[in-house]
Amino acid sequence: MAYRFIPHHTAEELYRIQLEGLSFTVAQALRSPQYRQKLADCGVTPGDIRSLEDLRHLPTTDVEDLRAGYPLPLCCVPEREIVRIHASSGTTGKRKILAYTAKDIETFSLQMARCYELAGLTPDDRMQVAVGYGLWTAGAGFQLGSEKMGMLTIPVGPGNLDMHLQLLRDLGATCLGATASMALLMAEEVERAGILDGLKLKKVICGSETRSEKMRLAIERKLGLEASYDIAGMTEMYGPGTAMDCDAHNGLHYWADLFLIEVLDPETLQPVPTGEVGEMVVTSLRKEAVPLLRYRTHDLSRLLPGECACGLAMPRHDRILGRSDDMLIFRGVNIYPGQLMDVIAVFPELGGEYQVELRRDERALDHMTLTLERSSEASADGDAALAESVARRLHKAVMARIDVRICDPGSLPRTFSKSKRVVDLRQ
Repeated sequence: MAYRFIPHHTAEELYRIQLEGLSFTVAQALRSPQYRQKLADCGVTPGDIRSLEDLRHLPTTDVEDLRAGYPLPLCCVPEREIVRIHASSGTTGKRKILAYTAKDIETFSLQMARCYELAGLTPDDRMQVAVGYGLWTAGAGFQLGSEKMGMLTIPVGPGNLDMHLQLLRDLGATCLGATASMALLMAEEVERAGILDGLKLKKVICGSETRSEKMRLAIERKLGLEASYDIAGMTEMYGPGTAMDCDAHNGLHYWADLFLIEVLDPETLQPVPTGEVGEMVVTSLRKEAVPLLRYRTHDLSRLLPGECACGLAMPRHDRILGRSDDMLIFRGVNIYPGQLMDVIAVFPELGGEYQVELRRDERALDHMTLTLERSSEASADGDAALAESVARRLHKAVMARIDVRICDPGSLPRTFSKSKRVVDLRQ
């Protein structure tokens, strides 16, 4: 397939681009006092970068480096070259603010346009944006890529469900960009209102939160879609668009000419074998204002070996299985949300939504309840047997006894943004 924005590099060309990009990033980082000290502590200079193996000699960076340099952390360009900032929330009262040069904005647009191209969109499509605007990168990124692609762009933002439904009908959007929760909420409303025949929607691109395979299929069925896709990204990596699902739905292709991705053991920071789960650590190759040097994302995933059935040569990583810092510790067992979704996917009687509640009794013993929505095609008569089957499967998968409760479809809370799927009442 001929692509306009997605490059076709040979392995040798990609290696050269990555090595040049790594050398650029180290040189650029030396313009920041914060980075300069880190590199001095490691004794690394740009001239020391002779192969991609030298990446392992570089220091890691973390969210604390962004907080330490507030309000413009790790900045490697004069402030007059900064044309925009984006930010994400912080846990200490200070937001993580990332600066962008004009070239950074152009690269941000490019990576989003590549994602749209991978989804099979063209300038003839119409993109309706239902993700957050303002300081958040999502809305800006979805719009930038859509306009670079040449699509008519409808920038509504999250919420405003009635407005979204009206504009879907009146303007004939063929693609919707939303969180998985917002897409499911809209799909359920379309189904309830019986207006599917009046829509031209063909595709949905979901980001900001992990969705299960069941959730993907439910969204596609209720909206009558040709396909839907998962998109990855984070503010530190420009924003959304760093990786994209394809029609094979076997991992996300990431733009290896823009980023190097390592998967490391979060405790030892040593590489794990390809195919094994670890923490994603990212090094940027083109970022000017705030380049990333081995930035610890705390996202847990794995690199996928081999070629993708879709034919695109760009490498892949798996969906985000959880975070090294959002792991649930239950009775001494480490449990990640991705493990729960894997078990849910086994049962056709279940929908894709779930909620975990953790509580502690008067004996200081922890209890976990997993509430699952029944599929709309399944009968409530089998709830007790289904709950028992799921509990047995969970026990084998995570080696912990979890109480399972089955509820009616649509019973769990719906949201325009990210769903809160873990409620910890132990504190």
